[in-house]
Amino acid sequence: MDPRHFLIYIIEDDEPIRRLYDMKFKTAGFDTGTADNGKSGLELMKEATPDLILLDLKMPVLDGVGFLRIMRARQWPKHVKVIILTNMNRSEAPSELRFFDVSRYIVKVHHTPQQVVDMVRETLGTRNAGKQ
Repeated sequence: MDPRHFLIYIIEDDEPIRRLYDMKFKTAGFDTGTADNGKSGLELMKEATPDLILLDLKMPVLDGVGFLRIMRARQWPKHVKVIILTNMNRSEAPSELRFFDVSRYIVKVHHTPQQVVDMVRETLGTRNAGKQ
């Protein structure tokens, strides 16, 4: 399946990291949208429903768990996958996170951007499609 048929939202407050992942996913053939906090991410969700959200946990205005809490209350479409992409070890993650349907938990410093792209492809079932 062609990755251009998939929309990825990157919700990350660190601008260089957000831009890096945006560029990496666009280069890999995905459509992307970005937001710098959970509140902006909610606004982005009004524009189009993504196939997958890369979500940081620690952000100003509205953090990742707050974003998930609101999205769950709004009953987001079941096909939308969420991957946590953070520098917080899983043991440090808010305990409430276990109540949300999260596909993966990735610690940024332990993976290259290409590895994250590969994990997104695997999660979406496009593992070998359009590999750069």
